[in-house]
Amino acid sequence: MSEVQEKDNFWLYIVIAVVLAAGAVLMVKNAEHDKYATAAKNIAEDSANSAYRNDVLHTGGAKK
Repeated sequence: MSEVQEKDNFWLYIVIAVVLAAGAVLMVKNAEHDKYATAAKNIAEDSANSAYRNDVLHTGGAKK
């Protein structure tokens, strides 16, 4: 009797899973970057009038 051995694709599945996970992380990172690009541009243009400044947030007892 001759037995045919199946090829083990374990490492192929691992490589595919890693590539898919890395692709998902990159897609989310790019989407998040675009979301805050407008705010970053506005802060760069007029940093003196920014709501993100610490001294403005904490002046006069104002808390976050």
